[in-house]
Amino acid sequence: MHHASVESVATALAARHIATLRFQFPYMERGSKRPDPPKLCHATVRAAVDLARQRTDVPLIAGGRSFGGRMTSQAQAEQPLPGVLGLAFLGFPLHPAKKPSQERADHLLQTRIPLLFLQGTRDELADLSLLKAVVDRLGKRATLKLFADANHAFHVPARTGRTDAMILNDMMDAFVEWVDSTVQGPAKA
Repeated sequence: MHHASVESVATALAARHIATLRFQFPYMERGSKRPDPPKLCHATVRAAVDLARQRTDVPLIAGGRSFGGRMTSQAQAEQPLPGVLGLAFLGFPLHPAKKPSQERADHLLQTRIPLLFLQGTRDELADLSLLKAVVDRLGKRATLKLFADANHAFHVPARTGRTDAMILNDMMDAFVEWVDSTVQGPAKA
């Protein structure tokens, strides 16, 4: 919740008049590196969505960075998250590093709302050809926005002439554009 990249995203969205509700999973609260069981993560996502619904009446987009996005999509696939009109992923972790697979995306077929994948082209947790195949399988409800030379943390090498801040700016612009085209009126998540 207080990780620099998550705070940067929240700040960038706030500058675009999009509110965020950040939360963390219990294992992060405890300072553990071992993730909680999926059921606990899904319950945590549901609690965060419920809190967001209590605090505002604007359309909701749920999602997250890496593991958080995957747990959110699993929760949505299991049982739709009330009031959530779309899911956005910042670096969807399609597979472990150096173990290409599409199995972590199988549950996405059970989601019935728009999906946005913001992904670096050098993401070691998402082989690009496999991710593109997943997005193709999901059809019109899935949108993939690629960020050249960015890795899973959306870091780009200096030799590209681009900075991480530029990538973040481009990502947030892509997110706002997707929200505007997906949700009627301005959305706050």
